[in-house]
Amino acid sequence: MTPYRYERIALFIDGANLYAAARGLGFDIDYKRLLEHFSTQGRLVRAFYYTALVEDQEYSPIRPLVDWLDYNGYTLVTKPTKEFTDSSGRRKVKGNMDIELAVDAMEMADHLDHVYLFSGDGDFRRLVEALQRKGVRVSVISTIRTAPPMVADELRRQADQFIELQHLMPIIIREHGQNRAAAPQQNYAPQHYEGEPQDDFAEIE
Repeated sequence: MTPYRYERIALFIDGANLYAAARGLGFDIDYKRLLEHFSTQGRLVRAFYYTALVEDQEYSPIRPLVDWLDYNGYTLVTKPTKEFTDSSGRRKVKGNMDIELAVDAMEMADHLDHVYLFSGDGDFRRLVEALQRKGVRVSVISTIRTAPPMVADELRRQADQFIELQHLMPIIIREHGQNRAAAPQQNYAPQHYEGEPQDDFAEIE
């Protein structure tokens, strides 16, 4: 990626989707290194991170990461998950953040030249198109190296640039044995819903 020195950029990170992509490639993300890298790609205006949180749990595995991000340069956007029982009696948890991400991106569009969207969700194709109509370049970061690919084909086609997450891995990987206080490990939700349906946490088309 060739940096545009004066380009105003922002990161929009679909937390559950990026987690699933990194897990599919077999690595954990160091969010400190990720922020440092993209700070060299232009004038970083904002780095948004979107995730749903379970409110009634005594301890949530995602909480250390969320707290760290909040104090280290990221803008956290969260909402409580919703729990319901489907027609077959199975417990499901809903925590989709697509609307929040789309609204923020459109509100920020007039102040940006380039958006980096960390998601493979095909639902974002229309958002990418709308941003482009406002004159904003959009790069989608996900992976086609998993089986099945984590990025929807229509999203890849719409983006100005597709960045393969595996190519970023050497730059943003969390090294084992690294100081945990510096960048918490990403072993968090939706793992704590293991064994139960997770459709809305990592909905990839």
